[in-house]
Amino acid sequence: MASVPPLLVAPVNRRRWWIHLVLISGYLVFIGALGVLRKPSHTPALLHSARGLLLVCGLELLTFGLVFAVACFASQPSRDDLRLRWRGTWQPVLFGVGYSLALRLAVGVAMLLAGVIMLAAGFMTPDALQHFVASHRPGVEALVDIEALRNDRVYFWLTVTVASFVVAGLREELWRAAFLAGLQALWPQRFGSRAGQTGAVFIAAIIFGSAHLSMGVLAAVMAGLLGLGLGFIMVLHRSLWPAVIAHGLFDATTFAMLPWALGHMK
Repeated sequence: MASVPPLLVAPVNRRRWWIHLVLISGYLVFIGALGVLRKPSHTPALLHSARGLLLVCGLELLTFGLVFAVACFASQPSRDDLRLRWRGTWQPVLFGVGYSLALRLAVGVAMLLAGVIMLAAGFMTPDALQHFVASHRPGVEALVDIEALRNDRVYFWLTVTVASFVVAGLREELWRAAFLAGLQALWPQRFGSRAGQTGAVFIAAIIFGSAHLSMGVLAAVMAGLLGLGLGFIMVLHRSLWPAVIAHGLFDATTFAMLPWALGHMK
């Protein structure tokens, strides 16, 4: 009997994957730098009206879509490279809901523990910690119009649907999947294993958190912790969809609670 020749694995075109990684990484670095360098303004990023919000969301999606399309045209990733497979029937939705609750609890506990450690170690006094939290709280007013959330139902529902699930959830998890794919393609021995993918998630979380520095130090730390959890979800399920749903629900519930939460902080 003739022997069956081994399957040939196409070599990775490193130049094309370098283009992919530079474009994907550069996109978020540019967005973060733009936010930090942006002059203080009374106009939030999502503007003051439903029409303005849709315009901003459309521009965000168009910009990312072009970068993502060019990056993928260069690297020609597979569905599995980008973790695009929907695995199961309703399981991704159920996982997403559960992970959203777990992430909110985990981020809250992590921030609380950090405060307790700083107090116990003597790095800060209670008054100094309270002042630090008050002066570095997430600058949500730079992102969304709180009064419009309270009084404009169309603006409210567009924020908790389009802005939360599409612009934040889908766009940012596509970015994370593309970033992880680039690292794994260029350095398969380092980032190809489960442990290596965990390391890649940490790198992605640092970049993701840094991109939120324009909203304040605490916002950047919280975004980094959230990115860490979402990356682990993506690696665990080999699919971005549970992370997309968890991310969208996390942001949607945050926006929905903002008017009430800020009202009680005054």
